[in-house]
Amino acid sequence: MEQRIRQQATELGFAACGLAPAADDPLRAARLHEWLGEGRHGAMEWMEARAGQRQGPQSLWPEARSVIALGMSYAPAHDPLALADVTDRARISVYAQGADYHDIVKRALKALARWLVAEVPGAEVKVFVDTAPVMEKPLGQLAGLGWQGKHTNLVSRRHGSWLFLGAIYTTLDLQPDTPHADRCGSCTACQDACPTGAFPAPYQLDARACISYLTIEHKGPIPEQYRAALGNRIYGCDDCLAVCPWNSFAKAAADNRAFLPRAELVAPRLAELLALDDATFRSVFAGSPIKRIGRDRMVRNCLYAAGNSGDARLLPRVEALCSDPDPAVADAARWARARLGSADQA
Repeated sequence: MEQRIRQQATELGFAACGLAPAADDPLRAARLHEWLGEGRHGAMEWMEARAGQRQGPQSLWPEARSVIALGMSYAPAHDPLALADVTDRARISVYAQGADYHDIVKRALKALARWLVAEVPGAEVKVFVDTAPVMEKPLGQLAGLGWQGKHTNLVSRRHGSWLFLGAIYTTLDLQPDTPHADRCGSCTACQDACPTGAFPAPYQLDARACISYLTIEHKGPIPEQYRAALGNRIYGCDDCLAVCPWNSFAKAAADNRAFLPRAELVAPRLAELLALDDATFRSVFAGSPIKRIGRDRMVRNCLYAAGNSGDARLLPRVEALCSDPDPAVADAARWARARLGSADQA
C-alpha cells in the first residue's frame, strides 16, 4: 500500500511523498510554544489561537495514525535574485508568480485522498495545505522529504528549497519512512543573505523582521528600520531560499504548468503598480495568492520600493498617493516622497 500511495502521488503531480507517524512530538510542541512565547510570530494571531492543535497531528485529530507528507516542486527556471538592482521593476516571490498553490495542491491532495478511501474502505482522511494548524515542515522532515534548513524552510536534496507542502492525515497504520538527516553542515549562506537579519540564530526565525511577513502578513506601516532593506521586494522574499547550494540539484518545474510564472508578474513596472485602484488590483491578481493582501497593502509595499529606487520620475505618482484614504499608504507615500526628493536634489 505504501508504494502504491507513492505511485499515485507521482501521477497526481507530487514531486515528493513520504510517510510519518501521526503521534505528537513533545519536543516539537515545546519549540512551537517557546517561539510563540517570545512573540516571534508577530501579528499572526492564528498561530497562537490554535497552538494546541498545531503542536501535533493527534492534537488536531486524535484518531489519526499516519501522515502522508507531500510536496510539489515550483523550482524556477530563472534566477530569483536577477532583479535585485533593476530599480524600475518590482520583485515578487517566485511562489506567487503563477497560479495560487493552495488551489492546485489541495485539488491533488483531495484526489489522492479519494483514491485512498476507494482502495481501503473504512479509511478516514483529512487533507491540509497551509490553511490549517499543521506544521508541514517538521512533518516533511519526519517523513523523509527533506530537512528544515537553517532558514527554517524545508530543503530537499532533489528539489532544493522549492517545494509546496501539503499533508493527508489518515486513520490507516502505514509504515513510516526514515526521518531525513540535516544536511546544512557548516553552510551559512541563507543566514548571510537575509537583508533584515531575521534569523537570531541558525534554525530560528523572527517573523517580525522577515520581509515575507512584513510585505504579506503585517498590517499598517512597516517599521522604518526595515523599509530600506525591502529594496524592490513588494511581495515576499526569496533571498534565503535562492542562495541555498542544494538548489543546484533542482530542475525547473516546467512540467507543472500551473506554477509557470505569469509574464505580468515576473518583472512588473513600479510606475504601473503605483497606479492600481481596487478594481484593477483584483483584475491583475485574479487567481494569484497575492490577491488576498488587497490593493492597499500592495500599493504600500510598492511605495517603499519606489522610495528605494532613487528614480525621481516616480515622484508624481508617489505624491498623488500622499493623500490616499488608507493611512498606511499615505504614510508610505510621504516616506517615499522624502527619499525621492533627496535623490532628485542630489
